[in-house]
Amino acid sequence: ILLVQPGEKQDTRTYTDFETVSGCLEGVCKIYEEHLKRNNPYVPNITYDISQLFSFIDELADLSCLVYEKPPVNAYLPYNKEWIKEKIFFMLRKQASKP
Repeated sequence: ILLVQPGEKQDTRTYTDFETVSGCLEGVCKIYEEHLKRNNPYVPNITYDISQLFSFIDELADLSCLVYEKPPVNAYLPYNKEWIKEKIFFMLRKQASKP
């Protein structure tokens, strides 16, 4: 479960349920890409690097991920922005190394 609060006001909070951690991480990237499209409506192809994505994540009032851990834990464990950024880094590095 991805929890996002873009602004300081609590009414900006949203959540999205994903089946996998990688789906959640891709969801974070998609949020940033949608943000770029809204702010650059006349640019047909938008590119960005990981440092820009991480700056965007840092600017969010809150971003966290609840990951379900199977038995014996059998509970959702919370993870913060730093964990999310680390996982995104490894995911994008793996994608970049694919032929």
